[in-house]
Amino acid sequence: MSPTMAARIDPRLDLFQAIEELKASRRAVILAHYYQDPDIQDVADFLGDSLALAQAAATTDAEVIVFAGVHFMAETAKILNPTRTVVLPDLAAGCSLADSCPPDRLAALKDRHPDHWIVSYINCSAAVKAMSDVIVTSSNAERIIRQVPADRGIIFAPDRNLGRWLTRRTGRDMVLYDGSCMVHETFSARRLQALKHANPGAVVLAHPECEDPVLALADHIGSTSALLEHVKRHPDGSFIVATEPGIMHEMRKHAPGATLLAAPGEDETCACNACPHMRLNTLEKLYLALRDRQPTIEMDEDLRVRALAPIRRMLDWSAPAQSIT
Repeated sequence: MSPTMAARIDPRLDLFQAIEELKASRRAVILAHYYQDPDIQDVADFLGDSLALAQAAATTDAEVIVFAGVHFMAETAKILNPTRTVVLPDLAAGCSLADSCPPDRLAALKDRHPDHWIVSYINCSAAVKAMSDVIVTSSNAERIIRQVPADRGIIFAPDRNLGRWLTRRTGRDMVLYDGSCMVHETFSARRLQALKHANPGAVVLAHPECEDPVLALADHIGSTSALLEHVKRHPDGSFIVATEPGIMHEMRKHAPGATLLAAPGEDETCACNACPHMRLNTLEKLYLALRDRQPTIEMDEDLRVRALAPIRRMLDWSAPAQSIT
């Protein structure tokens, strides 16, 4: 916590209690992603992956939405709730995958394939969502791609690794935008193989944003929530987890008897598989955002309306929600 922030918070304050009191007085709800710090996960009213959080944002009646995640997630909540106050504890909490797909580059790809649908992973900006025909998450992407008319080509943006995996799953020959997640690209297949050899019987769980050599070593591939469900179904198992390690907090809560190992990156000197953007949010920043109802997510109304249509299509096509396995 910075000195400036510390000066704004009474050091005697019990932040957990203060947050609970502010939630009531502000008529607020806290939505948190599985990749947030454990303290933030523990104070959340709704904890989930991108699909679950979008669904929660679409149905909440709270006056204030505190989104403990990254910028594109809070934007999605604002798109769905234009009259509510949506705050993000740290506006600098961005996303390397979303940053890899500026709208002009996607537009140039669309110009080369004018008759294709644009299917965009939710990890993208509101401007990219507004250009898309439908949004997907890793929980519903396979289900939604199977509903795209068979006579239409597909541009899948922005994650090429997820796109390649979905091509194999669905048989759809998609044009893949060349973007990726800095976290899921840090995993080392070489070191993962060694860890797997040192832990015989350990099941490798991998998110489909990982690169192909890592996925080739995986025993179970799925969305964040699907990986959690797999651990919950095998509470005494041993697992090597190849996704952002924040999910392991919830895994431990549901399966305290499980052995959980974080998949290694190539660099042994850093915790490079922890998303630096997600970790910009802290419990102190969340408290201040709730107290001050700042910083808010603001959006041009025309952009919001254009981005809303593909999100609504995603929510309609995802009901009932199913996870990829």
